Parts: sequence; structure tokens; C-alpha cells
Amino acid sequence: MRVLQAAADALRSGEKAVLVTVIGVKGSAPRRGGARMLVYGDGRSIGTVGGGQWEYLLVQEALEALALGRSRRVAKHLTQELGMCCGGAMEAMVEVLDPNPELHMWGAGHVAQRCAPLALGLGFRVRVYDAREELLALSAFDACTRIEGDPRRTLPALGTADYGLILTHDHQLDQDLVEALLPQPFAYLGMIGSRAKVTRFFQRLEVSGMDTTLFTKLSAPVGLAIGAVTPAEIAVSIMGELVQVRRGQRETYNLSNAKLPARRGEALPPGLRDDGS
Repeated sequence: MRVLQAAADALRSGEKAVLVTVIGVKGSAPRRGGARMLVYGDGRSIGTVGGGQWEYLLVQEALEALALGRSRRVAKHLTQELGMCCGGAMEAMVEVLDPNPELHMWGAGHVAQRCAPLALGLGFRVRVYDAREELLALSAFDACTRIEGDPRRTLPALGTADYGLILTHDHQLDQDLVEALLPQPFAYLGMIGSRAKVTRFFQRLEVSGMDTTLFTKLSAPVGLAIGAVTPAEIAVSIMGELVQVRRGQRETYNLSNAKLPARRGEALPPGLRDDGS
């Protein structure tokens, strides 16, 4: 029970971990079927599945499975393959736990209000940042963590499992957030806005000295190309893209995959200018 409780705690907190369970035993072996061990991303472990070379091997298998994001089965003859004296064989399931990822949303406007309930329903833990107290108080964010104040002053340190959506009402704030967040590690970062807006942002960031290879980390315009118009439809488009990324099914239908002039180093072309030319 201690191992299972630790696994539940890891899932709840979002800590990376792998559950190792003995699923097969033949002959003489140090543990029976059902023995469990939890391995964390830093190599710590709780519980035991037999010790010795067998357990050492499974810790390494768990760390590799965690790095690849794929579970696996491991079967070994303890004497013939690992040099142990037991004489039997064992098989284990190395299961990468899939914790609820954290979604950071900057902005609490109409689209964010539609995104939050959808994201919660998809298993994301949602944090919303906005300076407008009256918007954060809306029922759409009741199950979210709400951070009031200038988002630039409460920037979190993103981790490789974190998702981010820039959905604010202020273009300068959007650009400041993009500039601050792009150098960080994250699973996904998207920004709402027109192609003209995104192009202009990239041009300004390049002039400011930002490494242009970072531009491809930003999904902008955000969402799948489903013809979304209303805030509710746009939210569905955005959540669809998040599911794609989370499940490793990234396709070519993302709006941000369309080439932008700034990504090619060209001037803003006709049709994307503010004057309509």
C-alpha cells in the first residue's frame, strides 16, 4: 500500500515516476508476483522487487522508459542473464505514470473562460493569471488556481511537462510573455492572435536579439484549423491541439504550422499589413 499511495501522490502532484510491478515468476525468485516499486525521475525508489541486479536493471529500465514516455515489459532469467544465484526467471511491467499536466493560462477573457472547463475535463490542472479581479472571480475558474496581478510579475518557472496558453487582451503583454517564456523548457506554449500579429512579434524579437530558433517552440496562431470563430469554437480548437501534443499525435493541421514571413526572415507581405494592403 505504501508504494501505491506514493504513486497516487506522484500523480496528484505531477511528479514524474514509474510504477514497476512483478507480473511473472518462474522457479526460485526473491519476490512473488505483485511486488511493486516506484521509481522517481531522480532515481529515488520506494519499495522493492527483489534487490540485486534484477532491481538495479529495473531502475535503469524505469528511467529510460520515463525519458521516452513509453511503458514496457521486462523479462530476465536471473541466473543465465543477470548472474544471480536464485535460478529462476522474473517478468515485470514498467509503467510510466501519466500525471495530470499543469496548464498555465495568461489572460481570463472570453476564450480563457471557455478553455478552463474544457481543460479541467481533459485532466489538466489549470492556473490562470490576470490583473482583473472581476474576471478571475467568474465561476468558469472555480476549480482553477487563480493568480491576480500583472502576469509579468508572477511568471512561473515552467518545467518540461507544463503547458502554457497566452490569451491576454494586451498585445504588449503578449509579446513580453512570449519573450520571457520562450527560453524556458515546456511541453507546449501557444498564443492566440492573427498571423499578422504573430509575424510582427517574431520580427521584433529577432531585432531585440532573441535566438530565432526559439520561434518554432511557439504554437501561434494557436489551435487546429477547424474554422473556429466564436470563443467556444476557438476553445475547442485550442484544446484539440493540446490533446494532440499530449498524446504525441502532432499533425500538419495546426494553424501555427503555416509558414510565417518572420520565420522565413522576409518582410511582412501584402495581406498581412495593418492597412489591409
